Amino acid sequence: MKKTIISAIAAIAFSSAALADYPTKDIQGIIQWGAGGSTDTVMRAITPHVEKELGKSIILSNRTGGVGVIATRFVESRRADGYTLLLGAENPQMYKVLGLADIDYNDMIPVNIIARGTPIFVAHNDAPFNTMTEFVEYAKANPGKVRTGSTGAGGLTSIVLAMLDSQVKVDLTTIPYDGDGPALTALQGGTIDIMPAVLGAAIEHIRAGRLKAIGLVDVEANDLLPGVAPIVDEIPGFSSYLPWGPFFGVFVKNGTPDSVVETLTNAYSKGAEHPDFVDLINGRGFTMMNISGDEARQFLDSYRSVSSWLVHDAGFSKNSPEEFGIPRPNN
Repeated sequence: MKKTIISAIAAIAFSSAALADYPTKDIQGIIQWGAGGSTDTVMRAITPHVEKELGKSIILSNRTGGVGVIATRFVESRRADGYTLLLGAENPQMYKVLGLADIDYNDMIPVNIIARGTPIFVAHNDAPFNTMTEFVEYAKANPGKVRTGSTGAGGLTSIVLAMLDSQVKVDLTTIPYDGDGPALTALQGGTIDIMPAVLGAAIEHIRAGRLKAIGLVDVEANDLLPGVAPIVDEIPGFSSYLPWGPFFGVFVKNGTPDSVVETLTNAYSKGAEHPDFVDLINGRGFTMMNISGDEARQFLDSYRSVSSWLVHDAGFSKNSPEEFGIPRPNN
């Protein structure tokens, strides 16, 4: 018995020492979405700068599926030691009301909310509409004919389409994709006609003339999209939801030691300040946030409140936000 106790104490001491020196080995970075999408782009761009701060490599891998649930559950299954990071987007904040999982980001530790994006409506170049007004008129005149891409319930596409549905009723044919990267590729090829996307993920395609932007889901114009009107100019009811946009963040499992979280927080904060990363964020139309701690938790609470009630009121939630103590916005 005495030997067992001594061994246990030694193991705890060894573990504490290892955490004090964190990181002592490479770290896994689990990206929720597929290669080429906005989440993948942001995480792969910031990682080299974070690695320099940590002095260790972050091995990135894409674990797609289940609207991010597979990646989230994988991280939740690992030890709370800071060696497995969840590199994700906004989707988990709607898991509970959509019945996809019993956890969301409020059940994890936010290391850093890096940036947020601005949604847009982007269309195939040959689509017979160039503005949101023309799109709505065409869709109403051709029910079921317009094909739109979707990245699953709770993703940006579903939220923005729910906003649209709350203001105008159009019958669209929805085709699912495993991330906005594959969906944008399908859009270029003409498999689909239109989809909501993050400006940052679509901007290079727009600049290259491979796609056209027909709507900016914001309250004011954007210099990156000259001539594209804010959606509130064409569909004023959108103003009750805006500004709103997807976000990109780094999370660890609850129970991760404070010292480890602090080390990661400092590394990601400094990584986000690197000029090359700042240029990428600005050039792709993202808005830098670089927040952690209480500020990050307040942001997550607000996002969960707005989005959860939006999908509930739109009629495609499985559970009421009230079941999880999620208040209505501004309540």
